[in-house]
Amino acid sequence: MKEVGQRKGPKVLLYTFLVISSLLSLFPFYWMFVIGSNTTSSVNQFPPAMLPGTHFIENAMNVFDRIDFFGAMFNSFFISTTVTLSVLFFCSLAGFAFAKLQFEGKNLLFVFLLATMMIPPQLGLIPSFMIISSLGWIDTLQAVIVPAMVSAFGVFWMRQYISSAIPDELLEAARMDGCSTFRTYWNIVLPTVKPGLATLGIVTFMNTWNDFLWPLVVLKDRSVHTIQIALRTLNDVFYTDYSMILAGTFMATLPILIVFILFSRYFIAGLTEGAVKN
Repeated sequence: MKEVGQRKGPKVLLYTFLVISSLLSLFPFYWMFVIGSNTTSSVNQFPPAMLPGTHFIENAMNVFDRIDFFGAMFNSFFISTTVTLSVLFFCSLAGFAFAKLQFEGKNLLFVFLLATMMIPPQLGLIPSFMIISSLGWIDTLQAVIVPAMVSAFGVFWMRQYISSAIPDELLEAARMDGCSTFRTYWNIVLPTVKPGLATLGIVTFMNTWNDFLWPLVVLKDRSVHTIQIALRTLNDVFYTDYSMILAGTFMATLPILIVFILFSRYFIAGLTEGAVKN
């Protein structure tokens, strides 16, 4: 039943805007599949091909012949999963400490943490490489995993989320029942902040999966290449087969889409809850 004073105009404009925004967001993925399923010559002609072709399997087989696609996918999945789990644990633990515990120098440490977020990561490239090289970790997966196990943004995000989602009375009740600090974090805080953890997990997994610069610096051997580095080797000096590269890129994007679909409900809940409370 139509409510009194309800107008259809603003709602129609809102849905029109949402539909157009959705189509614009999906078009890069569609265009990537169109190029990956055609030949490079059909894409370069004018007007270019706008519909999916029949060469996707052929282009995918060329990718498999040129690089160790599944080995690179495993390396990326192992690195992204390990980094994500580590970030979720350490950042939520640090966020809980900054949000609910009292200790000397807390505010100063938090300001220092925020200051590190303003430093471009490229500035730390050479010192980080020197440390990794001195440890003998070049061409090993821990060279990518260990430096990314904790992030300043993750600590900041979890601190803000725990501050708004966990009432102090709940923690005081836990202490009165004899819970230690770590048990309070593990049994009370973590189950309560699942939406915030899911949001941080998706962002971390996507950033780690798409990371290109640092793995390119420390991973030289083909056996430890991530999928982004392996796809980079598909470029030839005199000729670039865009259809083959985009077919490989499309297949490399599928794990990110699967992760997002699995945790999208928690991702939206985390963003919405933070927006409403702040």
